[in-house]
Amino acid sequence: MGRNRVNIPPPPVALDTVEAIREVFTEKLYNHLGRFPEVATDNDRYLALAFTVRDRLHRRGMATGETYYRQRCRTACYLSAEYLPGPHLARNLLNLGLLDEARQAMADLGLSFDGIAKQEEEPGLGNGGLGRLAACFMESMATLQIPAIGYGIRYEFGIFDQAIRDGWQVELTDKWLGKGNPWEIARPEIQHEVPIGGYTERFTDGSGNHRVRWVPAHVVKGVAYDTYIPGHLVNTANLLRLWKAEAAEFFDFEAFNVGDYWRAVEDKIDSENITKILYPNDEPMRGKRLRLEQQFFFVSCSLQDMIRIFLQTGSDLGGFSGKYAVQLNDTHPAVFSTSPTASRPGASWPWPTLRWQPSWTRCWAPAAFRTWQGWKVSNPLPRIPPSRRSGGRSRGPTRRPWPG
Repeated sequence: MGRNRVNIPPPPVALDTVEAIREVFTEKLYNHLGRFPEVATDNDRYLALAFTVRDRLHRRGMATGETYYRQRCRTACYLSAEYLPGPHLARNLLNLGLLDEARQAMADLGLSFDGIAKQEEEPGLGNGGLGRLAACFMESMATLQIPAIGYGIRYEFGIFDQAIRDGWQVELTDKWLGKGNPWEIARPEIQHEVPIGGYTERFTDGSGNHRVRWVPAHVVKGVAYDTYIPGHLVNTANLLRLWKAEAAEFFDFEAFNVGDYWRAVEDKIDSENITKILYPNDEPMRGKRLRLEQQFFFVSCSLQDMIRIFLQTGSDLGGFSGKYAVQLNDTHPAVFSTSPTASRPGASWPWPTLRWQPSWTRCWAPAAFRTWQGWKVSNPLPRIPPSRRSGGRSRGPTRRPWPG
């Protein structure tokens, strides 16, 4: 991918001066947040500065996306269950080359930049080195001007907060979204349906081919939330797209009318649990199933999104492999390589039938290996025959060292 660097045109210089930052900060405080300086809270001031920086970041992001679209660049897609980018404000200003200008603009208004920056709630979307690696990988690709998209999960609650009570460490809920996230853009028009549970049935299509139809127990929607990741002192800002799980139907009006209030919102609760928390406890069977649903959910949404973007160019899907190079971060998104079932169920496949021949990347570290018994997988993901066939070709060398 090193030869695939793409130069992005620079934004207007007038937008990046101390005066421009100071004026836009005040405008955001008044018009975006509805606050005047005398009553603005520390969080108001943080949000106003974040939105000011975000405007400059998004201008680079739009120029990046438009350039990729027009040049039909080959794109690296990075799938990771974790991202630990750290605080956005100071990092984005540093990468944009505007840190000194922002400090001066705040000083001119009698405000402390460091005090404002401390208001940011760091997104705890990872558990350690794996999430930090993913964040560094995304930032490095932007710095090297390599076309890339990162895909992951928008956990409502991230890695736990810690506190000491009576001399003991306790784990608390990480409410990182409690005061809003000014760096993301909700994309409700970009959503993909993901089937969960149910059963399969065989049938013969109009051409006489034997097919398998998935009849899901329920369908979850994946809604996109976008954050731009800027490179260091370049004009490239690549996209990080995280998926939030929502119910296909939020509310069962009929159940509510007969007094069954729990059933009226049951599907909403079950669906949103998929992206509720980073790494649910997988000791109980329900936890194991939820972990598998998390992985399948974000891989399915990501693959469907790649196809959606590809078809925007009017290209034939035969050239799909020439458009994307996919990198999996650890084994969490490994279900990506099983079969086209990572997309949609049923016989009415919305795109031409794809011949699927996965290329396997083997990870021999025992700590990173995870095995699933067939019945555990086929419960939430019943369309398992293609996976078994492809899995049988790939797992032979691993069965002897790691049976399971």
